[in-house]
Amino acid sequence: PLRYCAMLDSFPASQTYLARFHAKKLFKFRDALLASYHRNEVKYAEVTLDTYRMMQCLEWEPSGSFYQKRPVETKENGFVVDHTLTSGLIDMKLAADMADPTLPPNPRKAILYRPTVSHLLAVLAMICDELSPESVMLIYLSASGGPARDNVAQPENPVGSSRASKSKLLGRASQEQKSYRTEPLSNGQINSGDYYEDHLWLGPRGGSGSNNLYPGDLIPFTRKPLFLIIDSDTSRAFKVLNGAERGEPVALLLSPLKPSLENPSADDDTEALNGSQFTFFLTAPLQAFCQMLGLSNSDPDPEVYDEAESILSASFSEWETILLTSRVLNLVWAQIMPDPFLRRLILRFIFCRSVMTSFNRTEDHDPYLPQCHPNLPESVSPLSKPVQSSVQRLADHFGVAKSFHFNNS
Repeated sequence: PLRYCAMLDSFPASQTYLARFHAKKLFKFRDALLASYHRNEVKYAEVTLDTYRMMQCLEWEPSGSFYQKRPVETKENGFVVDHTLTSGLIDMKLAADMADPTLPPNPRKAILYRPTVSHLLAVLAMICDELSPESVMLIYLSASGGPARDNVAQPENPVGSSRASKSKLLGRASQEQKSYRTEPLSNGQINSGDYYEDHLWLGPRGGSGSNNLYPGDLIPFTRKPLFLIIDSDTSRAFKVLNGAERGEPVALLLSPLKPSLENPSADDDTEALNGSQFTFFLTAPLQAFCQMLGLSNSDPDPEVYDEAESILSASFSEWETILLTSRVLNLVWAQIMPDPFLRRLILRFIFCRSVMTSFNRTEDHDPYLPQCHPNLPESVSPLSKPVQSSVQRLADHFGVAKSFHFNNS
């Protein structure tokens, strides 16, 4: 399942290390903002395929006890009340019944489709304003990129909310954004113009300024802890946020600039129909691996697929233990490692990065590789033995080893 299943996604081998894990500060994941727009992308109602996958990935899968049939209750007047789904009766406590009491609450999610930049920033400001000091916010943005332009207009002031305090907050954010365009950083390493070059294109409505989200637009919100996932062909523009934060360091997962496919299609709508490959790896890694190699339509034997799941699960368990016991794990990652949702995203990123690194291609590898900032330990690098050997076992299992190049081959 896309959702987090305690039985499948938690690993007994690492539970002892997880219980003992500690860092200078630990953040709790409670809020997420998900926004996606790609031309002609498949949607469920107003939720795009990418957003749907990420939304499901940040939900708990109800436990087995949740599905057990509740006993039929007999009332004193002789009527029978059956609380099963087929009874046709609606319980007034339906909302409470839909929550699995054995699991923590799901993270709150703000889902935006084709928002203007001012709308996105307004929602982001409201969430950040209410974010507790010990919480981290996940921001997922999936959109096509736009090239740098000369004489780019100043970012629009975000639309104020109905509450005056929100309007003031947005006003301050807008003023800071303008100052970043004209004032260089004190260390001189990054030109302030880098914050407003490449951007994400969030939709066709309105003028170009209302559609383009620049890295600098997010800087005012880095006063709060952020876990940022950018899925775009201009994702690397956002790595300038690393080191430019105004408070807490940002954890960044950045997609490749180009997808990797065994049999690339000349049809430009392929990604629109199938969703982003990077998001697919973060939400359903084994299915993404199969799709990448053209195995999606081959309908593999269930036993073959189950064994592949076991290989991947064992690999994640090993990598999780490596991260939890690492003495060089950056504090940015250490602070969020105890959270099951964010930890699972990190493990899947490690898998995605190694698959992309080992994949055979005739072109330059760099545009096809995802990045993370700050760096994860070398012990889980794409070419490290624990990581690459797992990808090799999976490739051998499916009989597609010829599509990869491994260090020992």
